[in-house]
Amino acid sequence: MTVGIVGAGQLGRMLALAGYPLGLDFLFLDPAEQPPAAGLAPVLRSPFDDPAALRILAGRCEVVTIDWENVPAAALRALQSDTRVSPSPAAIATAQDRVSEKRLFERLGIATTRWRAVGSRRQLDSAVRAIGLPGVLKTRRMGYDGKGQAVLRTAADLEPAWTQMGAVPLLYEELVPFDLEVSVIGVRARGGECRVYPLNQNLHAGGILRLTRAPCGNARLNRLAARQVLAVMEHLGYVGVLAIEFFVRRGRLIANEIAPRVHNSGHWTIEGAVTSQFENHLRAILGLPLGETRAVGHSAMINLIGAMPPREALLRHPGVHLHDYVKQPRPGRKLGHLTVVEVDAARRDRRARALLAELAPGIHIT
Repeated sequence: MTVGIVGAGQLGRMLALAGYPLGLDFLFLDPAEQPPAAGLAPVLRSPFDDPAALRILAGRCEVVTIDWENVPAAALRALQSDTRVSPSPAAIATAQDRVSEKRLFERLGIATTRWRAVGSRRQLDSAVRAIGLPGVLKTRRMGYDGKGQAVLRTAADLEPAWTQMGAVPLLYEELVPFDLEVSVIGVRARGGECRVYPLNQNLHAGGILRLTRAPCGNARLNRLAARQVLAVMEHLGYVGVLAIEFFVRRGRLIANEIAPRVHNSGHWTIEGAVTSQFENHLRAILGLPLGETRAVGHSAMINLIGAMPPREALLRHPGVHLHDYVKQPRPGRKLGHLTVVEVDAARRDRRARALLAELAPGIHIT
């Protein structure tokens, strides 16, 4: 059985690594010359929206999925007459537009930031008057890892931000003074079976996720996050893994955005959960029974950004699990991650502090 994956980055690589023990084969489509998954399976080297390559992918695969949410939804719709696409192109399209995301949250009664769509300089002025400063101006599409956004703190910030970003549709929202950033990861199978992983606590620097700790949060927050991700998946008729990122403010969850794919904050599940998010995504899209999402300890996942430390320096730490994405170093690029799993949260946090002090000394956790 062959699974097609549009995108051959690190997420596709980890999907393949999770699928081989299940007896699965993989075929990727990606325009890059040497993407991370190339060492694991054949890659059709072609633009994501190339009709001929998409027809080949559909003809050779029982199901097609994605490893990057910005794959053109129209290209995925073209596949549906020839093979299954999971998650659906409609669900992916919703997550590709920040305005569609906000409207979905509001429709389902999920608290989100105050926001306005912005399509002109006059609309930006109106949005700032309605919501106030400080706020964040974001592109409606293609923003990730802190890209495509600008923080507006005073009226003097509006014109430079508009000059820089105003050529594309935008969204303006309030800047939330959050206490924590968290995410929840759910999975829904073709038959409607659902599972939810414990809540993750995330720490970003420069817009990039640097540290995830799981499980986190009290029972009430975990129940609320689980209800909300289940509501989104049910509404979308979703199949596969889906993540929602939240701010926590005074004990309240404020939804920020959706990721319609396996998620960086869920990498800890490879070693730290009964069934990883990657295996469960494959189970879901293939119609197989879902695996347990229970944590087997207390995990910390640290992203390796910009440059890979020597393997020897990382592996001399007992209990460190290293994942190298075999990517070329570049400032701000995710090159790999490592995970440690401990028996309690206190030991996990001590390990995380020690590793961060060595790998990213400017980042501190409480």
